[in-house]
Amino acid sequence: MQSMESSPPETGDYVLDSYALLAYLEGEPGSRRVMELMEAARDGKCRLYMCVVNLGEVMHIVERGRGLPKAQETLARIDELPIEIVEVDRNLTLTAAHLKMNCPIAYADCFAAALAQTKNAALVTGDPEFHKLPPDCQVQIEWLGRDH
Repeated sequence: MQSMESSPPETGDYVLDSYALLAYLEGEPGSRRVMELMEAARDGKCRLYMCVVNLGEVMHIVERGRGLPKAQETLARIDELPIEIVEVDRNLTLTAAHLKMNCPIAYADCFAAALAQTKNAALVTGDPEFHKLPPDCQVQIEWLGRDH
């Protein structure tokens, strides 16, 4: 599938990976686009999803870097966001496993890509790992820019 370089309208479905959510939470490059998507989701113009595996990845990164109290505070903040956290089921697991067999990316990243496939949604990320996805994997990626 084609990658999107520019910001499309905030309609449709989007999957956030850990990179996108951390960019938003930390005000890092790409945060402006994620903020636009959050506002659109609150207005009912789009839907945002995140796999629980990628939520775990975010929590691990925050707790490792800042400790458990900050991680708990961050989770409370995430729970207030207009993101549907999707639990892992057999279908999502098998889709992620198939991606892992064919794509040299981290297993947790495979869950974000698999969720994007199953939801027919654009995967929002700035993680260069996803450049390794072959075009035939049918994941539409919206690359986060270098804004602030």
